[in-house]
Amino acid sequence: MSALSTTFDVIKEENRMQQYLLDPGFALTLRPMRYPVFYEMYRDAIRNTWTVEEIDFGIDLNDLRNKLAPADRHLIERLVAFFATGDSIVANNLVLNLYKHINAPEARMYLSRQLYEEALHVQFYLTLLDAYIPDATRRNEAFAAIESIPSIRAKADFCFRWMDSIDALDKLETREHRRQFLLNLICFACCVEGLFFFAAFAYVWFLRSRGLLPGLAAGTNWVFRDESGHMAFAFEVIRTARQEDPGLFDAGMERDVRKMMHEAIEVEAIFADDVLSGGVNGLSPQEMRQYLMYVADQRLTALGMVPEFGAKNPFPFLDLQDVQELTNFFERRVSAYQVGINGAVAFDDVF
Repeated sequence: MSALSTTFDVIKEENRMQQYLLDPGFALTLRPMRYPVFYEMYRDAIRNTWTVEEIDFGIDLNDLRNKLAPADRHLIERLVAFFATGDSIVANNLVLNLYKHINAPEARMYLSRQLYEEALHVQFYLTLLDAYIPDATRRNEAFAAIESIPSIRAKADFCFRWMDSIDALDKLETREHRRQFLLNLICFACCVEGLFFFAAFAYVWFLRSRGLLPGLAAGTNWVFRDESGHMAFAFEVIRTARQEDPGLFDAGMERDVRKMMHEAIEVEAIFADDVLSGGVNGLSPQEMRQYLMYVADQRLTALGMVPEFGAKNPFPFLDLQDVQELTNFFERRVSAYQVGINGAVAFDDVF
């Protein structure tokens, strides 16, 4: 056998053994680490540890009794009902559709941590429901929001339609399978966590701008921190998969993503009509639709796609002055607890 033939055989064997992020199987070896960025994301998430017990809802309960108009109460009840439903959908998708297909142990470490965070969010929202809705009948309606509240049912139907499309896939054996997986992940990152939840955060920070419900705002700050990490992880998975297989994002894939974003905006706009149906002073469905288009453009940009809507952020209460308040919140916690976050929150990265 010639030296040249031997060299070709070595190259072929190296190519055969090269393992990509969306290849079928479960790589188990952390060293040498193929994707250290995921391990660093896992470490960052650990440093972001918080608990529901740290949040003081005392002022919130007084606000609920004495300061909220009926329209505000309706907004709050719809909001916490969606929160409790939404994170359960996300957690199920993590376990059933994402974990088994991302083939790197360091990435699965992050997903395991994310699953913990989703459970923590569910606990936070459970606490909100119990504290904010004392009437047992209305609380049960909120817990069963998928069945009892049409605007939330519409969001759940959207999630199931896009995210359950890979339920039957045990392995990503073809490029089309990988495209289906990425559409699931894009729906999860751009639409559910990146649009539905960010719209919900906007309602919370609108109430905060009026000096209301500081406990809800404090917990939402932490959830926002977690969700930003979840999106960053998902976008890194998408970027890596595209880098390893540049043909994944073709014209059909981009068309599907844009269709998905349009559908998500329409579904969330239905929810906005419901949430604001009592006439909340200072917030309108038209402004929420503009905000949704603005956020959708941010998500498309993160995917390396041309923005679709050209909308501007209509909400001055999300402007830069809020960053200092949020930064101070985290700095206070870092000085008081061993586990904390370093650095500032940059709203421009996600809004």
